[in-house]
Amino acid sequence: MASRYTQGLLGPRRTEHAVYADHLGALSLPIGDDGVVVGNDAEGRPQVVGFHHPSPYDVVLIGGLWTAQVLALRLAGAGARVAVETGRAQVWTNLVQAAGAGQECITLYDVGRVPPMGPTVSSPVLVVRDCGMRPPRGRVASMPWQSVLTLLPYLSPVAPRLLRGASLVGIQRVSPDEAQQIGRVMQLPQQEVEALSTLGDGVTLWCTRRERQYALTQPTDAESGLLGTPRRLD
Repeated sequence: MASRYTQGLLGPRRTEHAVYADHLGALSLPIGDDGVVVGNDAEGRPQVVGFHHPSPYDVVLIGGLWTAQVLALRLAGAGARVAVETGRAQVWTNLVQAAGAGQECITLYDVGRVPPMGPTVSSPVLVVRDCGMRPPRGRVASMPWQSVLTLLPYLSPVAPRLLRGASLVGIQRVSPDEAQQIGRVMQLPQQEVEALSTLGDGVTLWCTRRERQYALTQPTDAESGLLGTPRRLD
């Protein structure tokens, strides 16, 4: 009996699943251990964004604090270390205390005071830059396994530069004039440009110059209890 068990236990019996080769194209799986659900599309399908990569990755969110905080919570829950660079620590304090559960998974730093974080593939980092309309050039830049999310409440003079250098851009409701400027920089179709000034709270257009997808961020019970309902303005 002893020799039988030294070879390991037999695994559970499962029914085999098969799919025809010509049906493979219909499969869509949100794969990626560094990805988080940013919301659902119009058909209710989850939209997953991978924020961490083996190369530098910059994200710009023209939108509200609420969405940035939900993303910070979800990335921390997925195992990332989150550093928040902000000049308004008071709006982040409750989130940091609630997210920690005795551990410093989200930490706050004054503007320009984020130290080197030492990101690795097993310990990725997200730096959230909540530095107002004209964020100064950060001391800590994106690098392999360390992404930087810059939050802009509205379009500002520095926004075009940030948009051009971003790997991914999130856009929430903006004015028609702002929408036209963003559309030129991001090469959006006119239909998308016109839609940007009518987006509801919690809706974000995530885009590059080649791809774009709307996502409605719906909070979990824990997120809504901590942050309230989705809102564009703070």
